[in-house]
Amino acid sequence: MIIDVDIKADVRDTPDFLTVFNTYDWNGTEDSINAKTSQDVLNALQHSRPGLADFMALLSPAAAPFLEQMAKRAQQLTRQRFGRAIRIFAPLYLSNKCQNICTYCGFSLDNKIPRKTLSAVEIEAEASVLKQYGFEQILLVTGEAAKEVNTDYFVRTIHQLKKRFAQISLEVQPLFQQEYEKLHAAGAYGVTVYQETYHRPTYKDYHLKGRKANFDFRLATAERACRAGIRKIGMGVLLGLQNWRVDSCMTMAHLRFMRKQYWQTQYSLSFPRLRPAEGALPPAFPVSDRELLQLILAYRICDPDLDISLSTRESESFRDHLIHLGITTMSAGSKTNPGGYSAARDSLEQFEISDDRPVAEICEMMKNAGYDPVFKDWDPALSGL
Repeated sequence: MIIDVDIKADVRDTPDFLTVFNTYDWNGTEDSINAKTSQDVLNALQHSRPGLADFMALLSPAAAPFLEQMAKRAQQLTRQRFGRAIRIFAPLYLSNKCQNICTYCGFSLDNKIPRKTLSAVEIEAEASVLKQYGFEQILLVTGEAAKEVNTDYFVRTIHQLKKRFAQISLEVQPLFQQEYEKLHAAGAYGVTVYQETYHRPTYKDYHLKGRKANFDFRLATAERACRAGIRKIGMGVLLGLQNWRVDSCMTMAHLRFMRKQYWQTQYSLSFPRLRPAEGALPPAFPVSDRELLQLILAYRICDPDLDISLSTRESESFRDHLIHLGITTMSAGSKTNPGGYSAARDSLEQFEISDDRPVAEICEMMKNAGYDPVFKDWDPALSGL
């Protein structure tokens, strides 16, 4: 089945997204996107409730001349739904140990570099620095080394940190539902898991060893987390591994499925582009700034309530520009190596950041642009955490 229509029937009749996904035709979807016309783009811009076919039009080559109209629409929708608030968070890298071989990642097992997993004392040192910067929302990040960096480790870390931070999310290896239930009970708010690419052959080429090589298990991660009670799911692909238009169409189909099946859950989307990393290959399908802008605008127009995040992978000027056009969450002052905030200089970064401005400078930039940097927009007591 070509992804060209709404998936309501699929959602009604199937128990999981994998069953739906296995009916999709990558090449047919690519052809359908490329066949979209200027009139299709105009129709999508005028639609009060754009569907998946409209999304395909807005990310198609035919939409390239319409970026100004798309930007105006995206800005209008963002201000209606989110006002002028931009949420600020920081990643806290706990470990760069990993049992996977992924040819684009600095943490890959075949990179012979210093490895480190933070102790409770070291985690406390990292937390102290982040609190000094004003952070209330943090994302715990690790490589995938289940023997050492496992559910028990995550639970201990959440218990340690929840006294300091209002919101704790995790970007770690895909877990089983029972494990997510333990994280939820400990106080975890969100889980981020990128499929990396929805193109099976490409996924296999980039993931050579480890649990991450299991495409189907990773694809079902969001559903397991939702069933466990996790309140927010972060999704996306690694831009540069495959055709960004088709991968993003698959992501939107996945997101729409999740919204219908797990409507009580919040969702966010990120747009990581391949960045230089130890041992990493250059992107096979590079994504330009203009193309990334088009993609972000298309998501905002077709999903006005979506939390859209932009990381420090991107340049200062690009991030400064995008806060006007649909972004609702940003990382700031990020370090991508364990212990990077407080001490460590010798552990491996997962990737190089581009926007290395201090947190205070980024907040000042937002204020000067007329936006409000928000470190805490709710209290855990309101949700019983």
